[in-house]
Amino acid sequence: MEAWTDMKAKNITYWTTTVIIAFFIGSGGAAQLIQYFANPHGVVPQLGYPMYFFAILSFWKVLGAIAILVPRFPRLKEWAYAGIFFDLTGAAASCAAVGGYGAYGFHVIAPLVLAVIMVASWALRPESRTLGTLIPSDKPHAGINTRAANIA
Repeated sequence: MEAWTDMKAKNITYWTTTVIIAFFIGSGGAAQLIQYFANPHGVVPQLGYPMYFFAILSFWKVLGAIAILVPRFPRLKEWAYAGIFFDLTGAAASCAAVGGYGAYGFHVIAPLVLAVIMVASWALRPESRTLGTLIPSDKPHAGINTRAANIA
């Protein structure tokens, strides 16, 4: 019974962190895309990036949020998680580099907090959403999903 409760807690935590990340990344990407078409000179010049970078980043954020939510496609999820991590840590570094900390360092701290939540989502993924294990085990076929183990 305890193992079932632990798995249920892990699953709830996984989905909570995943939905939080998908919401912030997806809605942020959509809002940036809308802003790009309405007022492309709003944020990007302060950070020193070319204007087209804003549109590309926004588009990939929306797709990354979708990728971590949909079932299957574990390799796509790995790439989406990596892209989200690079986006969040890059946002913090970009704001810090130009002195755009915001009130109480919000523009640096908020992306880093979201990066921690994203890493938790990545680490808590169910086996069906992973490519394998990060640290191999001594057990044969450990960390390989059942379908892949039957092929080997």
